[in-house]
Amino acid sequence: MTLAEFRSTLSAATPPAELMPALVALWHDAKGDWDEAHRIAQDIEDADGAWVHAYLHRKEGDLSNAGYWYRRANKAEARDALDVEWERIVVALLTP
Repeated sequence: MTLAEFRSTLSAATPPAELMPALVALWHDAKGDWDEAHRIAQDIEDADGAWVHAYLHRKEGDLSNAGYWYRRANKAEARDALDVEWERIVVALLTP
């Protein structure tokens, strides 16, 4: 799936069944459901989940918590626009 194809799924009521949980979390975030995105992300116990979790706490404005999750993901703390970071994570997760 490409980024454009992923974005096109945002018009649906539910995320595509084949998406990994980290992408499902970002799908819900893009739909404006931060709480559902966070609920999903906090149950993912790998680096991808930690990266999404970091992004969500950054979006929330809880930068110290975001910093913890960026370290767990082994990623530098993002400083760019939230929509740019969202896209970067989606592209990374869609890339095999």
